[in-house]
Amino acid sequence: MSSPRPSVSPSDLAAIDIGSNSFRLEIGQITPGRYKRVEYLKETVRLGAGLDTDGMLTEEAAARGLACLSRFAQRLAGYAPGQVRAVATQTLREARNRDLFLARAQTVLGHPIEVISGREEARLIYAGVARLQPSEQPRLVIDIGGRSTEMILGCGRTPQRAESFQVGSVSLSLRFFPDGKFTEQAFRNAQIAAGAEFEEALAPFARSLWTEALGSSGTAGAVSQLLQANGITDGAITPDGLRWCIAQCLKAGRADRLALTGLKDDRRAVLGGGLAILYTLATHFGIDALQPARGALRQGVIFDLDERREGSQAGARSHDMREASVQELQRRFEVDTAQAQRVASVASTLFGQVEPAADTARVRQLAWACALHEIGMMVSHHDHHRHSAYLLGHADAAGFSQSEQRRLAELVLAQRGGLRKVEPQLGDESFAWQVMCLRLAIIGCHARQAVDPARVTLSRKDKVAVLTVPSTWTDTHPRTLYLLDEETAVWERSGMLRLQVRR
Repeated sequence: MSSPRPSVSPSDLAAIDIGSNSFRLEIGQITPGRYKRVEYLKETVRLGAGLDTDGMLTEEAAARGLACLSRFAQRLAGYAPGQVRAVATQTLREARNRDLFLARAQTVLGHPIEVISGREEARLIYAGVARLQPSEQPRLVIDIGGRSTEMILGCGRTPQRAESFQVGSVSLSLRFFPDGKFTEQAFRNAQIAAGAEFEEALAPFARSLWTEALGSSGTAGAVSQLLQANGITDGAITPDGLRWCIAQCLKAGRADRLALTGLKDDRRAVLGGGLAILYTLATHFGIDALQPARGALRQGVIFDLDERREGSQAGARSHDMREASVQELQRRFEVDTAQAQRVASVASTLFGQVEPAADTARVRQLAWACALHEIGMMVSHHDHHRHSAYLLGHADAAGFSQSEQRRLAELVLAQRGGLRKVEPQLGDESFAWQVMCLRLAIIGCHARQAVDPARVTLSRKDKVAVLTVPSTWTDTHPRTLYLLDEETAVWERSGMLRLQVRR
């Protein structure tokens, strides 16, 4: 007889970390000044070991990942969309067929999966550590994953420098210890390769810039437990302790022969690569003792999700890191914020008329697209929509996942000209309505003067939109009416939605 499913509390928040080595599910509750873990599940999936030489995720690895997510989905039954956030890291950043896997994975999980950039991963890692292990000292936080390593400098809750390097315990182990055999030469070669990746970080993360070093998550946690269980250190990862670990590997000769107290079976295959990275970091950055951290990516995701929930409430958007990133991008690319606000006011009003039941995420996407649709003008006024799309798709924007940035890029790309360039995306009807509202708002505000949104209405019947403008516009807004006539022809050619203009 199966055990009863735990009840779902509205205060429960769940984070899923789809890593290169392990998948993790954490459910927690946040109260003022306190974080309570409700449940934690971890499975070793080795998704990163399933990337072939062409950068394609193999079906075998995909099947392991989907099976794990199916089990996570059972635990998350009854959770509302706003209570769950799933993020994927380096393996799915690299996989050329990631979209195919993500489509299957999201169906199995029942929740969207966001592929986050390396710097965003680093920011979230620091958020988890800073909240669960607070300190006002300048600190270096290191997280060694399966296919990437994140390094963050910060003080208090503020990350001051965050970088991601494409070297991890899985990728290094597959390259230098492919058959599980340990040799001195293999360790030397692995350390040289790791050192080459970290060389550019020597100045930005120099020893003089921090007073304590913390190791977050899998590799650091596993080595810390190994050293403590064998009485080598109190859990601190030291150069001497790492040399002892490497010596034990060489003594055993092979990963499957390692019999050390505190070493879990799921760590054997990736221990060599993890030790090589840790020893390289210790010697190159002068780390005398790397202390295990209490926080990690999954807790950072939960804290960020909590801020997003607060940020979705009227008047509280300053809590959402994405709002700050949008403002920073506007500042960096010298956006005409008055024009952006004019366009946003009209577009949001129109979208509310044709998609009144749209979720908050869609509404905010449109608002952000309006805020940033002209950032490409910093590059060139000619085809600025293409420059805007490129910048939005590739800029570092804290709080945004790669998939969110791609969605914004597609929206601003569609702001003018023909629609063939976003034809595949227009199959998503909500996206098509976002595009139409953005384009109509830009046309209405093309003279860079205020437009009263209440004087323009957009109604819909099935896939036909009717834009009603004041009858007086025939004489007072001839250029706007000309552009609207051109717009009806664009949508007619698209075959997706139709637009009619009534005066």
